[in-house]
Amino acid sequence: MVSDMENDLISVSLVGGPEMKFPVGVKALEVLSVMGKRSTEDALCLRFNGFLVDMSSSLNVSGVLELVDFFSEEGRAVYWHSTSHLMAQSMEDLFPGVRFGAGPAIENGFYYDVEYSRQFNEDDLIEIEKRMYENIKQDFKIIREEVSRDDAISYFTNERIDPFKVEILKETLKDEKTVSLYHQGGFTDLCYGPHVPSTGVIKVVKLTGMSTSYWRGDPSRQKMQRIYGVSFPSESLLKKHVESFEEAKKRDHRKIGQELGYFMFSHLVGSGLPIWLPKGAAFRHQLESFLMDIQLLRGYNQVYTPHVGSLKLYETSGHYPFYKESQFPPISFTDEDGTVESYMLKPMNCPHHHQVFSSKKRSYRELPFRLAEFGTVYRYEQSGELNGLLRARSFTQDDAHIYCMHDQLENEICGVIQLTHEVFNVLGFSEVRVRLSFRDKSNSEKYGGTDAIWEQAEKDIIRASERMKLSYFIGKGEASFYGPKIDFIVKDAIGRNWQLGTVQVDYVMSERFDLSFINHHGQKERPVIIHRAPFGSIERMTAILIENNLGDFPLWLAPVQISILTVADRHVQYGQNVLDTLLGNRFRANMDSRNEKIGKKIRESELSKIPYAFIIGDKELESSMVSVRKRFEGELGMKSLDHVVSHAMEFLIKRGRVRITIVFAGRQIIYKDQGYSLLKRVTERLEIVGKLEGEPKLEGKFLYAYYIPEKHKVELTEKKREKEEKMLKEMEQKDRDERVRKLKEAEAKRKSEQKI
Repeated sequence: MVSDMENDLISVSLVGGPEMKFPVGVKALEVLSVMGKRSTEDALCLRFNGFLVDMSSSLNVSGVLELVDFFSEEGRAVYWHSTSHLMAQSMEDLFPGVRFGAGPAIENGFYYDVEYSRQFNEDDLIEIEKRMYENIKQDFKIIREEVSRDDAISYFTNERIDPFKVEILKETLKDEKTVSLYHQGGFTDLCYGPHVPSTGVIKVVKLTGMSTSYWRGDPSRQKMQRIYGVSFPSESLLKKHVESFEEAKKRDHRKIGQELGYFMFSHLVGSGLPIWLPKGAAFRHQLESFLMDIQLLRGYNQVYTPHVGSLKLYETSGHYPFYKESQFPPISFTDEDGTVESYMLKPMNCPHHHQVFSSKKRSYRELPFRLAEFGTVYRYEQSGELNGLLRARSFTQDDAHIYCMHDQLENEICGVIQLTHEVFNVLGFSEVRVRLSFRDKSNSEKYGGTDAIWEQAEKDIIRASERMKLSYFIGKGEASFYGPKIDFIVKDAIGRNWQLGTVQVDYVMSERFDLSFINHHGQKERPVIIHRAPFGSIERMTAILIENNLGDFPLWLAPVQISILTVADRHVQYGQNVLDTLLGNRFRANMDSRNEKIGKKIRESELSKIPYAFIIGDKELESSMVSVRKRFEGELGMKSLDHVVSHAMEFLIKRGRVRITIVFAGRQIIYKDQGYSLLKRVTERLEIVGKLEGEPKLEGKFLYAYYIPEKHKVELTEKKREKEEKMLKEMEQKDRDERVRKLKEAEAKRKSEQKI
């Protein structure tokens, strides 16, 4: 996009509109006015040739111009980052001598790390918020200024003394000749930008909390205070955010997961390093087994690779230079021969899988060659960005790599899309958006490979997506460094979007690792690589499932499926026999044989979100049966644990489908009613794990019916939540009534004895 040097004119268009000529250096606002874009009131900044710029920017090259508002992801980031500057301005007004570290926009608002002579408190936040509104009312223009790096260092050393900004200028920006400063009122900050045009654009602010942080996330550096906040263009949006925030607190996987005993964190182990507890491990095992079963049916080969790798491995792949800032530092030492060796905690599984492919000569007859691994990787996330299982420093990816010929590529991508849809359908994700993440050509240094390779890979992804009838949108600049990808973005129970599954096409790594196979003509050829992970990571998937379902899971996925509750000590031995039978049939079960009231045991089982309770008292002991209680539904009556039903249950629990067939003997069907009656009894026995699919069918001498598992997703609606609360209250009332009854009986007995 080069300016027309003959007459110093540039060509500018709005997205989807005609081009117009303007002088070099024209103000973007003037362009918008000439093009009839009179209403820019809602615009926060502009996108010009793919880059975000201020509304006040001058345009020096030809290109495409687009307005960015609050209702885009980029727009919210600009709005919230501008509000972090507003907060810093207000803090400097109120607390002279405060020093500022980093103040980014984050997923739901912003924060600023600050250093001050004392600890801030809730009253301070109220005063800061008031001052922010005063500065909003002043409507200070936000002005960008380009200065030399040396002048900026001088300013933050001698005028607005801030050693943190000086360090950034001297270290992070050491190769920059010029930097940008932003001014608003008497406040100046170092920033790339862009920002909103003035403080008055920000309408509603709310400071939400404080925490401790460290300069640059390093506990050995200065201790800082992190102030969090959020802002919106209207009160109604803030109200909606607060409601969503309150609902998110109820569903917070960190709270629910630790209450239910799924996982924990230990400061001795380290921040962001989750420990899976027995229940969480059982849940995780079910997720992994579920996906592994699907993969085996689709021809994947399972592998295991080390948790560390040579630094050379990641330098070859490009992961080390490209992702250096987000990785743990290399581990270097001198071996017994005096050789210096360098290793890294594994940040990616891909390079290890490429070694598996290259471990022997490959023929085209072996392709497609599919490798899969639940591989744990390590990334150094900043401490302020850590968020339970959603954002951790150690997590396990359901990684797979498919090595194929180019004429197999489209079919393989389609197969991966089908697999991803199957996984999402079973796990209950109905709202899924698809983003085709492509490179930003204007920022080519971010990506490996040639233009021709990238263009081919993007065409391949579009062709496969259209064949699968995906409704997609393009995410420019969202590609990984080695290839474009398909990202599956799911909406959770409170409307938040999460990127889970991903499919990437890669022509780059075959070159970097010199991967090849012998083709039909006996010559070496490069394979195309597909990177694939439907879950994204086990940790993130677990967190989202916990929050979506409030920890309530269908029978096949629940960590504990059945709790056996004994009424008295004399029932424990039979309870143990039932437990042994269930464990022998691969149920995940436990027994509560404590000397507690049965009402309390039932309540605790319900609160532990165990799908079924088998209650054992005198009647059950005498009849060799159990009383079944289903979560949310209550008593289902007495049931038998016969061998056939146990095996059918096992099949159903594995997410299968059972066909039960009754064969009528003889030439004529005389006992048809008895056949239907028998099926009805089977249905009643199977109701704790599944339900009848459609109506039974009679074909010749065969009467058959299909039974399917419960719906996999247990969606805890308000109605179900109310039902659960009502049921627990009724149980508590029964306990209270029982205590009152016994007290009255005791009192009556005491009075009777006194009379005697």
